[in-house]
Amino acid sequence: MTRFAFPFVLSAALLSACAAPAGDYPSLLPRPIEKISLAEPVRPVPVATPDAALDAKIATLAREATAAKASFDTAATRVGKTVGAATGSAEGSERWLGAQVALAELDVARTAIDVPLAELERLAVDRAAAGAPPYPALDAALAKANADATAQRKTIATLTKRLR
Repeated sequence: MTRFAFPFVLSAALLSACAAPAGDYPSLLPRPIEKISLAEPVRPVPVATPDAALDAKIATLAREATAAKASFDTAATRVGKTVGAATGSAEGSERWLGAQVALAELDVARTAIDVPLAELERLAVDRAAAGAPPYPALDAALAKANADATAQRKTIATLTKRLR
């Protein structure tokens, strides 16, 4: 009979080891600190107030950029014809050299947009450094001048590639 009682006693002893004594244990419910949201708070979008002096500067610089673009486009049309006539010419020939000079002049014409573009960028940087909200008219003029400058560089690269 002791042989049959031993497994039961051993089982009871092992089960009693899993039972914990009654005591004051912390709750498993979320603590107050765990209920706090870590989401970024929603902040109102700042709106730029109209500034007549800034608008006048932007309009002047935008006109200068537009004039530089028009001047470049006129020169690009003329240089395109010169490059077209020199396409297929031997390197160092009269036509090829004339096209190279025309491309250099076109590159000089391209730099005319750099001054108003740099001024627009300076205005945007100054506003950002001062913590001022974005100014839509300035952002639009800057984006257009950047697009025009990029297009001018691409035009010069295309004409140069046609000459080779």
